[in-house]
Amino acid sequence: MQTKKRPLSVWQAVARILTVALLALPCFAAAQLPPLMLAGRYQADVDPAGYWVSEKLDGVRALWNGRQLLFRSGRPVGAPAWFVAGLPQEPLDGELWIGRGRFEQLVGTVRTHEPDDAAWREVKYMIFDLPAHPGTFTERIAAMQRTVSAAQLPWVQVVGQHRVADREALRREFDRVVSAGGEGLMLHRANALRVAGRTDAILKYVPWLDDEARVIAHIEGKGKYAGMLGALLVETVDGRRFRIGTGFTDAQRRTPPAPGMLITYRYRELTAKGLPRFPSFLRLRELP
Repeated sequence: MQTKKRPLSVWQAVARILTVALLALPCFAAAQLPPLMLAGRYQADVDPAGYWVSEKLDGVRALWNGRQLLFRSGRPVGAPAWFVAGLPQEPLDGELWIGRGRFEQLVGTVRTHEPDDAAWREVKYMIFDLPAHPGTFTERIAAMQRTVSAAQLPWVQVVGQHRVADREALRREFDRVVSAGGEGLMLHRANALRVAGRTDAILKYVPWLDDEARVIAHIEGKGKYAGMLGALLVETVDGRRFRIGTGFTDAQRRTPPAPGMLITYRYRELTAKGLPRFPSFLRLRELP
């Protein structure tokens, strides 16, 4: 004999709706991620006179969708309430950054679910684009400056942009930044509109090549690395597989990136078979 279900009370119905909505928040946040622009690589035949130039920051990319601060993966950043309270309704694209050579400290701060208020006081949100602005990059720079000035938040700043006259001036700027501990330069074409995906409207100028790959498996180490990671077997988006055995700290060898995680690696050039020569682990691309 079937028992007849009691109809939900108003409060039960409201509670059920709220529960479903809360469970859906991560998916909603990912769906609301502003479209990403991804940089190409600077080549020596590019005339930099038509570009704005800025330092390539050693930070974690973060996008503000007008309501929530998100990692590039679409997951929410566990920032303190005060850090995002005054951000505008307009979407922002930028980097969470502490300073040159302090990436590991930054990751330790931004990856925690319960934010360390004192640690977050050192973090800056460095804005380099406005995802919803329809103008050229030159016009977006002016709009960024107005938006950040109106927010009046000391930890929110616009990445400095300047012009160079020619390739020699660009090379001198590159040498200055790298010798001071910076990662390199970013070039953004002055008349470029914002577009989604990989584009030559943004170019990165760094002293190495880098790319991303997915961890497939761990290969156990030998000798002093016995019982720890010896190398990662990784796979690129186009299906190339290879090993990365250098660039890891001892702590990373004891607790290596798990299979399925996305990493960034450095390399010098590609072999005749299209594999990276001398690949070296740089960092996790996706934060847990």
